Amino acid sequence: MKLLVDFNTCIGCETCEAVCDFIHDGRPNIRVVFASNGVGVPINCRHCDDAPCMAVCPVNAITRDRDGAVVINHEKCIGCLMCLSVCPFGAISYEPVVKVVCKCDMCAERRAEGLKPACHEMCPANAIYYGPDGGEEKRKRVTEAISRER
Repeated sequence: MKLLVDFNTCIGCETCEAVCDFIHDGRPNIRVVFASNGVGVPINCRHCDDAPCMAVCPVNAITRDRDGAVVINHEKCIGCLMCLSVCPFGAISYEPVVKVVCKCDMCAERRAEGLKPACHEMCPANAIYYGPDGGEEKRKRVTEAISRER
């Protein structure tokens, strides 16, 4: 399964960040940053097929779950920040209170209950795609939008 933001459709309303913040007790795993032109751009984990964060983790705290989400086992994480330094999307953050890293897990607890990620379900513009890896059209639109913003 993939979770992709369609930047052509995104209105920068920050609903995804707010619902993620609510679901994860004040630690949103998707953040909306504003580009120099004022356009809101959600930054989230892309759950890379060849995830560099998984490759560099010295304690194998980062794995892939049954749905394909790249997830962090916080009990194993030693807070070395190697994953944070190699993430090409800046989607991993450090939690200084608990001294571990955090990132989007595509709402693992919700998916375990048969629900979809909260950001996908709450997005008023339907800009967040969640579905099988076969979302080639969505992936193409996301790539084109990123290219235009550079």
